[in-house]
Amino acid sequence: MFSTSNWRSLVLLCSWLAISLMLGAQPTPAPTGQDTGQNPQDVPNQTQTPTRPLRDLPQDNIRPNYVLGSNDQILVRAPNADEINEKPFRIDADGNVNMPLLGRVHVGGMTVQELEADLVQRLREYIRDPQVIISVVQFRSEPVFFVGAFKAPGIYPLQGRRTLVEMLAAIGGLQPNASRHIKVTRRAEYGTIPLPGAIDDPEKKISTVEISMGSLRENVNPAEDILLQPYDVVSVERAEQIYVSGEVLRSNAIEMGERESISIAQVLSLAGGFTKDSARGKVRILRPVLNTNRRYAIEVDVKRIFDGKDNDVPLLPNDIVYVPRSYTRAFWTTLETVALPLIPYIIFLAVQ
Repeated sequence: MFSTSNWRSLVLLCSWLAISLMLGAQPTPAPTGQDTGQNPQDVPNQTQTPTRPLRDLPQDNIRPNYVLGSNDQILVRAPNADEINEKPFRIDADGNVNMPLLGRVHVGGMTVQELEADLVQRLREYIRDPQVIISVVQFRSEPVFFVGAFKAPGIYPLQGRRTLVEMLAAIGGLQPNASRHIKVTRRAEYGTIPLPGAIDDPEKKISTVEISMGSLRENVNPAEDILLQPYDVVSVERAEQIYVSGEVLRSNAIEMGERESISIAQVLSLAGGFTKDSARGKVRILRPVLNTNRRYAIEVDVKRIFDGKDNDVPLLPNDIVYVPRSYTRAFWTTLETVALPLIPYIIFLAVQ
């Protein structure tokens, strides 16, 4: 029979043996550069370089607005989800794609931006802080691109023979502050734009032309209403501005807006008119010199225009209208405001 002390000694001995066996089963890490006899590909890499975050990748300002549809092919970039990362998916006739991990996802009718948000939400069930960027690598039909101050800029499918006016109407037209001139850029493989003002660039392999919105609106069948071709880029800037400063009541920038042109008399009226010290006969138009940072001055006698003796002067985009100060007028103004109130006092002193 074992005594109590003997039983305690036996238990301690067994415990020590169990701990020793457990510690002996742990593999000893090999020193750096020592051959472990294992294939490096079979050993998990504990010091992997972190994946570059997607926010560092280039973004396309038009891409998020594209509406996905059947037969589009998309490329999903999700660095934390290897099952779908850098893999292409084609949208089927019902507007669905089958993705590993996520299953069938209905994407037809979504914009690219909406689908990115949807996939991020779905991946949160499996991954912490997922990031997704989607690129359209093949369009269901040839696209055209509308860039700039349109009401709905984006990528639109060119289905059939569509003219410029038809597509402008389909996307809602221009913003109120848009320029009255639009630019069309076409790839050389689709030929030169069939307008007299079109310019070919052999190096870039493109053809470009500027088209007046006034011409598109006023003519019944304008030549500028060209048939669009695949991958045409239609762009429009903000409306040109005229700047007015100097001896006017309100120095500001005036947008030309819907106007094809604006005159110096109109600009000065919109600026609230002259101050009483203005030199109305020596108003200057400072006009940009093409391809330089210089401006040349055109002197205009606006007083004669307002008197009906001279024709009004049309202004060009980015002109500066400067109204100088008349120092003669300023002298008499100072005299009236300072000296005249003192005359009774001077007379009083003289009489005394």
